[in-house]
Amino acid sequence: MYSILKENITKFQNFEAISTGRKAVLQPLVEYIQQKVDNGQTVNLNFICTHNSRRSHFSQVWAQVAASYYHIENVFCYSGGTEETALFSKVVETLSNQGFHIFKIAESTNSIYVIKYDKNSLPIIGFSKKYDNSFNPINQFGAIMTCSQADSECPFIVGAEKRIPLNFEDPKTSDGTPQQNLVYTQRSTEIATEMFYVFSQITK
Repeated sequence: MYSILKENITKFQNFEAISTGRKAVLQPLVEYIQQKVDNGQTVNLNFICTHNSRRSHFSQVWAQVAASYYHIENVFCYSGGTEETALFSKVVETLSNQGFHIFKIAESTNSIYVIKYDKNSLPIIGFSKKYDNSFNPINQFGAIMTCSQADSECPFIVGAEKRIPLNFEDPKTSDGTPQQNLVYTQRSTEIATEMFYVFSQITK
Protein backbone atom coordinates (compact mmCIF):
# COMPACT_ATOMS: atom_id res chain seq x y z
CA MET A 1 0.00 0.00 0.00
CA TYR A 2 1.10 3.58 -0.52
CA SER A 3 3.27 4.93 2.30
CA ILE A 4 1.02 7.78 3.47
CA LEU A 5 -1.96 5.44 3.49
CA LYS A 6 -0.05 2.87 5.56
CA GLU A 7 0.85 5.56 8.08
CA ASN A 8 -2.80 6.52 8.42
CA ILE A 9 -3.90 2.91 8.79
CA THR A 10 -1.91 2.62 12.03
CA LYS A 11 -4.10 5.41 13.43
CA PHE A 12 -7.28 3.59 12.39
CA GLN A 13 -6.44 0.57 14.54
CA ASN A 14 -7.26 2.35 17.79
CA PHE A 15 -10.32 0.16 18.28
CA GLU A 16 -10.73 1.29 21.89
CA ALA A 17 -12.20 4.47 20.39
CA ILE A 18 -15.21 2.41 19.27
CA SER A 19 -17.79 2.15 22.03
CA THR A 20 -19.20 -1.15 23.21
CA GLY A 21 -22.60 -0.12 21.86
CA ARG A 22 -21.20 0.68 18.44
CA LYS A 23 -19.31 -2.62 18.31
CA ALA A 24 -22.66 -4.32 18.88
CA VAL A 25 -24.04 -2.44 15.87
CA LEU A 26 -21.06 -3.63 13.79
CA GLN A 27 -21.36 -7.25 14.93
CA PRO A 28 -23.96 -8.35 12.33
CA LEU A 29 -21.56 -7.23 9.59
CA VAL A 30 -18.73 -9.17 11.24
CA GLU A 31 -20.94 -12.26 11.42
CA TYR A 32 -22.10 -11.95 7.80
CA ILE A 33 -18.54 -11.72 6.51
CA GLN A 34 -17.32 -14.51 8.80
CA GLN A 35 -20.07 -16.86 7.63
CA LYS A 36 -19.11 -16.23 4.01
CA VAL A 37 -15.44 -16.81 4.74
CA ASP A 38 -16.17 -20.01 6.68
CA ASN A 39 -18.20 -21.34 3.74
CA GLY A 40 -15.54 -20.41 1.21
CA GLN A 41 -17.92 -17.99 -0.51
CA THR A 42 -17.34 -14.64 -2.14
CA VAL A 43 -18.12 -11.67 0.10
CA ASN A 44 -20.10 -9.02 -1.77
CA LEU A 45 -20.88 -5.86 0.20
CA ASN A 46 -23.03 -3.06 -1.22
CA PHE A 47 -22.88 0.12 0.91
CA ILE A 48 -26.07 2.09 0.34
CA CYS A 49 -26.94 5.72 1.10
CA THR A 50 -29.46 8.13 -0.39
CA HIS A 51 -27.28 9.94 -2.94
CA ASN A 52 -24.26 7.63 -3.15
CA SER A 53 -22.06 10.69 -2.86
CA ARG A 54 -20.33 10.66 0.54
CA ARG A 55 -20.77 8.07 3.31
CA SER A 56 -21.39 5.08 1.06
CA HIS A 57 -18.22 5.83 -0.90
CA PHE A 58 -16.12 6.26 2.23
CA SER A 59 -17.49 2.92 3.45
CA GLN A 60 -16.91 1.09 0.17
CA VAL A 61 -13.35 2.32 -0.15
CA TRP A 62 -12.27 1.70 3.43
CA ALA A 63 -13.91 -1.73 3.60
CA GLN A 64 -12.06 -2.81 0.46
CA VAL A 65 -8.76 -1.56 1.86
CA ALA A 66 -9.37 -3.21 5.24
CA ALA A 67 -10.10 -6.55 3.58
CA SER A 68 -6.86 -6.28 1.63
CA TYR A 69 -4.88 -5.20 4.69
CA TYR A 70 -6.04 -8.21 6.73
CA HIS A 71 -5.66 -10.56 3.73
CA ILE A 72 -9.32 -11.55 3.66
CA GLU A 73 -9.68 -12.87 0.13
CA ASN A 74 -12.61 -12.68 -2.29
CA VAL A 75 -14.10 -9.54 -0.78
CA PHE A 76 -15.70 -7.15 -3.26
CA CYS A 77 -17.11 -3.85 -2.07
CA TYR A 78 -19.63 -1.72 -3.94
CA SER A 79 -21.79 1.30 -3.26
CA GLY A 80 -25.08 2.72 -4.45
CA GLY A 81 -27.90 5.07 -3.61
CA THR A 82 -31.64 5.35 -3.76
CA GLU A 83 -30.88 7.91 -6.48
CA GLU A 84 -27.89 8.82 -8.65
CA THR A 85 -26.06 12.12 -8.07
CA ALA A 86 -22.25 12.40 -8.10
CA LEU A 87 -19.25 11.43 -6.01
CA PHE A 88 -18.73 14.63 -4.01
CA SER A 89 -15.41 16.37 -4.68
CA LYS A 90 -14.57 16.78 -0.99
CA VAL A 91 -14.69 12.99 -0.57
CA VAL A 92 -12.14 12.65 -3.38
CA GLU A 93 -9.97 15.35 -1.80
CA THR A 94 -10.19 13.77 1.65
CA LEU A 95 -9.22 10.31 0.44
CA SER A 96 -6.36 11.78 -1.59
CA ASN A 97 -5.06 13.55 1.50
CA GLN A 98 -5.23 10.27 3.44
CA GLY A 99 -2.96 8.54 0.96
CA PHE A 100 -4.99 7.25 -2.00
CA HIS A 101 -3.94 7.92 -5.58
CA ILE A 102 -7.07 9.09 -7.40
CA PHE A 103 -7.51 9.84 -11.09
CA LYS A 104 -10.55 11.16 -12.92
CA ILE A 105 -11.11 9.04 -16.03
CA ALA A 106 -14.41 10.51 -17.24
CA GLU A 107 -15.60 14.09 -16.81
CA SER A 108 -19.34 14.73 -16.52
CA THR A 109 -21.96 15.79 -14.01
CA ASN A 110 -21.31 12.33 -12.54
CA SER A 111 -17.57 11.95 -13.09
CA ILE A 112 -15.85 8.55 -12.81
CA TYR A 113 -12.74 8.12 -10.67
CA VAL A 114 -10.08 5.45 -10.32
CA ILE A 115 -9.14 5.08 -6.65
CA LYS A 116 -5.88 3.21 -6.00
CA TYR A 117 -4.55 2.11 -2.62
CA ASP A 118 -1.70 -0.04 -3.89
CA LYS A 119 0.25 0.15 -7.11
CA ASN A 120 -0.29 -3.56 -7.86
CA SER A 121 -3.92 -3.96 -6.75
CA LEU A 122 -7.05 -3.52 -8.80
CA PRO A 123 -8.39 0.02 -8.37
CA ILE A 124 -11.76 0.94 -6.92
CA ILE A 125 -14.05 2.65 -9.43
CA GLY A 126 -15.86 5.58 -7.86
CA PHE A 127 -19.01 7.17 -9.27
CA SER A 128 -22.58 7.68 -8.13
CA LYS A 129 -25.17 5.07 -9.09
CA LYS A 130 -28.40 3.53 -7.85
CA TYR A 131 -27.87 0.52 -5.64
CA ASP A 132 -29.36 -1.80 -8.30
CA ASN A 133 -27.14 -0.46 -11.10
CA SER A 134 -25.71 -3.22 -13.30
CA PHE A 135 -22.23 -2.28 -12.03
CA ASN A 136 -23.25 -3.73 -8.66
CA PRO A 137 -24.11 -7.35 -7.73
CA ILE A 138 -27.71 -8.38 -8.37
CA ASN A 139 -27.90 -11.07 -5.70
CA GLN A 140 -25.92 -12.84 -2.96
CA PHE A 141 -24.73 -9.62 -1.34
CA GLY A 142 -25.02 -7.86 1.99
CA ALA A 143 -26.81 -4.49 1.87
CA ILE A 144 -25.10 -2.15 4.32
CA MET A 145 -27.30 0.88 4.96
CA THR A 146 -25.01 3.82 5.79
CA CYS A 147 -27.71 6.45 6.35
CA SER A 148 -31.08 6.41 8.09
CA GLN A 149 -32.90 8.00 5.15
CA ALA A 150 -31.91 5.25 2.73
CA ASP A 151 -32.72 2.69 5.41
CA SER A 152 -36.26 4.03 5.78
CA GLU A 153 -36.85 4.67 2.07
CA CYS A 154 -35.74 1.18 1.03
CA PRO A 155 -37.42 -1.29 3.36
CA PHE A 156 -36.56 -4.06 0.87
CA ILE A 157 -33.37 -4.39 -1.19
CA VAL A 158 -33.89 -6.78 -4.10
CA GLY A 159 -31.26 -9.51 -4.19
CA ALA A 160 -29.77 -8.82 -0.76
CA GLU A 161 -29.09 -11.85 1.44
CA LYS A 162 -28.85 -9.66 4.52
CA ARG A 163 -29.64 -6.05 5.33
CA ILE A 164 -27.44 -4.38 7.93
CA PRO A 165 -28.14 -0.83 9.18
CA LEU A 166 -24.88 0.96 9.92
CA ASN A 167 -25.71 4.64 9.99
CA PHE A 168 -23.09 7.42 9.97
CA GLU A 169 -23.62 11.14 10.44
CA ASP A 170 -23.71 13.06 7.16
CA PRO A 171 -20.64 15.29 6.65
CA LYS A 172 -22.74 17.31 4.19
CA THR A 173 -23.95 19.42 7.13
CA SER A 174 -20.50 21.07 7.17
CA ASP A 175 -20.47 22.02 3.48
CA GLY A 176 -19.63 25.68 2.97
CA THR A 177 -18.41 26.14 6.55
CA PRO A 178 -14.88 26.64 7.92
CA GLN A 179 -15.17 23.21 9.56
CA GLN A 180 -15.73 21.31 6.30
CA ASN A 181 -12.22 19.88 5.91
CA LEU A 182 -12.12 18.77 9.52
CA VAL A 183 -15.57 17.17 9.43
CA TYR A 184 -14.87 15.20 6.26
CA THR A 185 -11.56 13.98 7.63
CA GLN A 186 -13.21 12.97 10.89
CA ARG A 187 -16.01 11.11 9.13
CA SER A 188 -13.60 9.30 6.83
CA THR A 189 -11.43 8.36 9.81
CA GLU A 190 -14.44 7.16 11.80
CA ILE A 191 -15.63 4.95 8.95
CA ALA A 192 -12.10 3.67 8.30
CA THR A 193 -11.63 2.76 11.95
CA GLU A 194 -14.89 0.82 12.02
CA MET A 195 -14.19 -1.01 8.76
CA PHE A 196 -10.74 -1.98 10.01
CA TYR A 197 -12.27 -3.18 13.26
CA VAL A 198 -14.79 -5.32 11.36
CA PHE A 199 -12.17 -7.03 9.23
CA SER A 200 -9.78 -7.44 12.18
CA GLN A 201 -12.42 -9.70 13.73
CA ILE A 202 -12.50 -12.11 10.79
CA THR A 203 -10.65 -15.40 11.22
CA LYS A 204 -9.46 -17.38 8.20
